[in-house]
Amino acid sequence: MSKDKKKRVLSGVQPSAGQVHVGNYLGAMKRFVHLAKEHETFFCVVDLHALNTVKDGKELRGYTHSLAAAYLAIGIDPEETVLFRQSDLPEVCELSWILACNFPLGLLERGHALKDARAKGDKVDSGLMYYPILMAADILLYKANLIPVGADQKQHIEMTREIAQKMNLAYGEIFPVPEPMIEEATGVIPGLDGRKMSKSYDNYIGLFETEKKLKKKVMKIVTDSLGVEDKKDPQACNVFKLYKLFADESQQAALADKYSAGGMGYGEAKLDLFEVMNQELAPLRESYQDWVSRPDDLEDVLRQGAKKAREEAADTMAELRNAIGIGPLP
Repeated sequence: MSKDKKKRVLSGVQPSAGQVHVGNYLGAMKRFVHLAKEHETFFCVVDLHALNTVKDGKELRGYTHSLAAAYLAIGIDPEETVLFRQSDLPEVCELSWILACNFPLGLLERGHALKDARAKGDKVDSGLMYYPILMAADILLYKANLIPVGADQKQHIEMTREIAQKMNLAYGEIFPVPEPMIEEATGVIPGLDGRKMSKSYDNYIGLFETEKKLKKKVMKIVTDSLGVEDKKDPQACNVFKLYKLFADESQQAALADKYSAGGMGYGEAKLDLFEVMNQELAPLRESYQDWVSRPDDLEDVLRQGAKKAREEAADTMAELRNAIGIGPLP
């Protein structure tokens, strides 16, 4: 890659529920708008990944539109960014099979998502084990260089790097070896109960909740049992951990002082958190509602994005088919 050529950033989010949550936004999506100014950006609605959990076709289509609207609402410009739906490109499934034929089974069995599901006694479909292979195909198909992910997704990027290196060693330098872009200051976003914010834990705050629902959920955040007059450690509090991700430095310092001084109950801290969250999320909420009311326009955006993405995918697969000895020839 020449020094003048922009690096390619790719990321994807599952359309596995009606709307994305604050953890998705803070962990990856908020960075997308800024990344698009500095890099060549591909953002994918990974609906094939969602088949592990969503078994209703009408629901999945609705979730896909909701997620596309979310990308646009946070400020993604489809003229700057390739915004597309994963399943519109069948090449990703072909590449997944080729990668699977080179992917060590033991590596898949060490996957965090698979191990967690087994530990909880959840039903485990083959797709859950296969998930890292499909994710690797998402990344390698478009020859992405940088992958913005939360800290909990780092293992999947490491798997992708391993299979890219293995393929390159066997067939020539076809794939760039991607690097994770982890926002260390953000880390794992806490949910209402202090665990990682996740729909599977039902501890999340929807990014586009109504103002009333947003306030109600913020007030449910779990805290310790210290009283109003007690001094408190802001860094150990789930409320403050979220507050830091929305407030500026002076606001953070002021609230931290209240914690340390005592005389402030957690209810007051939660109201402060609600105010800074709502200030940032209110305009996004309005834009999101506008986009979801125009499904035809959403489809147009996704189709145009898929057209651009497929040009890249076709080139990658032609090169790879030729290298591994399957047809048709380029």
